[in-house]
Amino acid sequence: LLERLPKLKVISQTGGGAAHVDMAACRRHGVTVMAGTGSPYAAAELTWGLVLAAMRHIPAEVENLKAGRWQRTLGTGLKGRTLSIFGYGKIGSLVARYGQAFEMNVLVWGREGTRQRALDAGLEVAESQADLFQRSDVLSLHLRLNDETRGIVTAESLAQMKPTSLLVNTSRSPLVAPGALEQALIAGRPGQAAVDVFDAEPVIENALLALPNLVATPHLGYVEKDSYELYFGDAFSNLLAYMDGQPINNLAG
Repeated sequence: LLERLPKLKVISQTGGGAAHVDMAACRRHGVTVMAGTGSPYAAAELTWGLVLAAMRHIPAEVENLKAGRWQRTLGTGLKGRTLSIFGYGKIGSLVARYGQAFEMNVLVWGREGTRQRALDAGLEVAESQADLFQRSDVLSLHLRLNDETRGIVTAESLAQMKPTSLLVNTSRSPLVAPGALEQALIAGRPGQAAVDVFDAEPVIENALLALPNLVATPHLGYVEKDSYELYFGDAFSNLLAYMDGQPINNLAG
């Protein structure tokens, strides 16, 4: 694409990351890539919405009620249960606070820096990744996708979860090994999953969507008014600054 755009000088994108941009190619073609900022709140709030929706079977019961069926499921409360956070960054730390507000026991795992930040916040750190998965009642993924984290949630990891537990992924779908979540849900460990992200988007067909123990949304984590104003405000401000020769948040070029 860059080779077909010889006059392209700058990419002013939304959000702070550039994992979807070939930075080396941009440098070769002299294209400046500018990043903006993003708010963690929209994604964290959607994460918590999915937790409540799945644990209390809200989507299924909405459909039941509309179809004339009354109280067909038995939900599970959050108080006193274990919320596991895999990746304690900006979003993960917010979700941990939401869990504390619901009187959950919060457990954290991640890289050394992640574990130290969790300890500094007075949270419990798991003994290992396996310990995190084994003890979870709700496990929420909040990792950046890179070579180190791609496929970090394996079939073996999921098989360690309780048959009553919930896996939530509002981060990136490839954090979970290909096909592992579908097979895990069929096997019943974990008992449920709630996801906002998929390997291929937009989703036209996906076998996961046919599973009764899945709650899914179409990548809504960042799709929120305040976030959009922040994303696009930064993108245009960066572009205007570039044109005026002002300092910019330059990732490449």
